[in-house]
Amino acid sequence: MNEHYLRWSNHPGLEPALLQELHLLSDEAKEDAFYKHLEFGTAGMRGLIGPGINRMNRYTVRRVTTGLARTLSKQDRLRGVAIAYDSRHQSPEFAAEAAGTLATHGINVYLYPSLRPTPMLSYAVRHLKAAAGIMITASHNPANYNGYKVYGRDGAQMPPHRVNDILYQLQYLDNELTLPSMSLEDGIASGYVHFIDSEIDDYYYQRVRSLTHTHASMNQQLIVVFTPLHGAGNQPIRKVLESIGFSQVHTVRAQENPDPDFPTVSAPNPEEPDVYALAVMEAKKRRADLIIATDPDADRLGLYARTATGEYSALNGNQIGALLLHYILKRKFDRGELFSNGVVLKSIVTSEISRSIANSFGISTEETLTGFKYIAERIAAYEAQGIPFLFGYEESYGYLLGSFVRDKDAIQAAVMCCEMAAYYKEKNQTLNDVLTSIFQEHGAYSESLFSYTFEGKAGHEKMNQLMDRLRHHPLQQIAGIPITEVKDYHLGIDHLPKANVLKYCCTDQSWVAIRPSGTEPKIKFYFSAVADRIDLAQEKRERMVTYLQELLERPLSS
Repeated sequence: MNEHYLRWSNHPGLEPALLQELHLLSDEAKEDAFYKHLEFGTAGMRGLIGPGINRMNRYTVRRVTTGLARTLSKQDRLRGVAIAYDSRHQSPEFAAEAAGTLATHGINVYLYPSLRPTPMLSYAVRHLKAAAGIMITASHNPANYNGYKVYGRDGAQMPPHRVNDILYQLQYLDNELTLPSMSLEDGIASGYVHFIDSEIDDYYYQRVRSLTHTHASMNQQLIVVFTPLHGAGNQPIRKVLESIGFSQVHTVRAQENPDPDFPTVSAPNPEEPDVYALAVMEAKKRRADLIIATDPDADRLGLYARTATGEYSALNGNQIGALLLHYILKRKFDRGELFSNGVVLKSIVTSEISRSIANSFGISTEETLTGFKYIAERIAAYEAQGIPFLFGYEESYGYLLGSFVRDKDAIQAAVMCCEMAAYYKEKNQTLNDVLTSIFQEHGAYSESLFSYTFEGKAGHEKMNQLMDRLRHHPLQQIAGIPITEVKDYHLGIDHLPKANVLKYCCTDQSWVAIRPSGTEPKIKFYFSAVADRIDLAQEKRERMVTYLQELLERPLSS
């Protein structure tokens, strides 16, 4: 019998509900719940909710928060830690647990009194000049997941060296059940826990509004259907849009209120087409120009646009990013506000069309590793040199326009997508029309992603075996397209930190990147195909995907 399981089973203070759930675990579930501590890394930690050291529960939250507390200096303890949470199961309880643990260590805590989006937590950390931030969220994962993200004083997710400080402390925290904490009520009474005032929200909304440049009369003409997918984005996004003149924003009623079960979708992920079913019905009824969806913590945004035929077509993260980048640079250029020393930031698995668009305006583009914390790091570095940040994005539906936040921000993105759509609507253009013109100027790019999931202890080992096999037996061609370069980021290339990513670059600018997820038990395969026309690019990408899927069948089954 696993020693950790026995420790939990025999602990006298374990809550009855958690103890009952513990005793109902199958042997296989016990093994997975107790074979290791839930991994904490640069993306924080994320896992299934339930009993066990490899699950999200109050004790695993307490353990990581204790590790964070031990890294804070005396001055940092005074500066304090800001905490927010989304609409997931036990998010308020986990936030309260983190607050009580920090208070036990004599650390000031600034806690949002109700759910908030991740970008508002990032802003609060910067505005309050806090030493750190904690966001309780599992982003777009299914309802039985939750997670814990840690932010540094700059409002960005903590970089690797700071995470390593926490990991160093965690190795001395073997028994999470006996670590000290206090209730939220006691934390408030102690004077260490403070609720964040609503004026912080108002300051954030003012900064978001400062990004816009269209007139209310133009905005009033745009018809928008919005779904927060049962998450935290509903009130913030509607409030900002209404304040700048978007008076025709209609929510999907069945999805507008926070609900931890996400009852209308299998997973609240704006990357997945099925989450738009209700929104498309609403959009057709209202003849909407645009459909916007955000995930539960409102850091990711998805978009459907009305076509000339009255149907609605999905725009993927690369296409949304290309449209936003082109619009932002064009409008700045038209106003005489675009300076050639500005910079655009993107991840290594994001479309290269952004580089072509930026180049056409005389703007440089820099790549970072996957994860918005790396974009945030470069924002800080450039701003220290007086170089303005213009736009940053990842293909995974994350965008940032204003650097007053240092993580992807679906609220900023929603505002700019609506402004962009209103601007082009006045010119009798749809977003699909604009995207077609961008492809005509810069080449047609077609991208997609597929993943292999590996559950449990055996799955983790299989992931490593697959990456080793691909690394030691590199591909020579993909669907008949010769490979000219293999980039192994594990070697620390292109002035980037080491990362477990492989990228195969082809002779025609197409590429495939392979990356184990940092938050989920899966390996992600990214495809980008380039051609003169979008139909040719799509056909080429489909051939590339099929080729690699067939190639992987043998190693995955062996």
